[in-house]
Amino acid sequence: MYYQEKKTIATLIAGVMLLAAYCIYVFQKYQSGVIDMANDLKFWASTMLIFMGAGIVITIIILIVFHIINAIMTEVSKGEQEDPLVEDEMDKLIQLKATRNSYIVVGVGFVFSLVSLVMQMPLAIMINTIFLSFLLGSIFEGFSQLFYYRSGIKNG
Repeated sequence: MYYQEKKTIATLIAGVMLLAAYCIYVFQKYQSGVIDMANDLKFWASTMLIFMGAGIVITIIILIVFHIINAIMTEVSKGEQEDPLVEDEMDKLIQLKATRNSYIVVGVGFVFSLVSLVMQMPLAIMINTIFLSFLLGSIFEGFSQLFYYRSGIKNG
């Protein structure tokens, strides 16, 4: 498995953990009746800011642990390992295509959030749709990278 694939898996773990934690937290608050869907925009803003900060910290910690484990495993195997800092044309093309796929997910989520406003749904639905589309876009980018590394990529 390539270094980039392993790194992508580590990043995906962080993204899925953040998405699961956010959904569980919001669902518990909604079930307990703490959230007023129509008027409690301060709750949504503060919750999303907290989870964005937590996501950054979680991602950094997971990547640090990944790099430590990868360095140990490389040293133990003492095999010829590719230089993780070197990116070839295939890596750049995979990153570009995965980023494009991520933007598509975010764009569709943004359109759905606008549709929710047109349908006169609460602003909390719009804000959550945008936030979740960014989270899902990031996760979809990781899965796209894994797919392209596994199946190969055509330049065209």
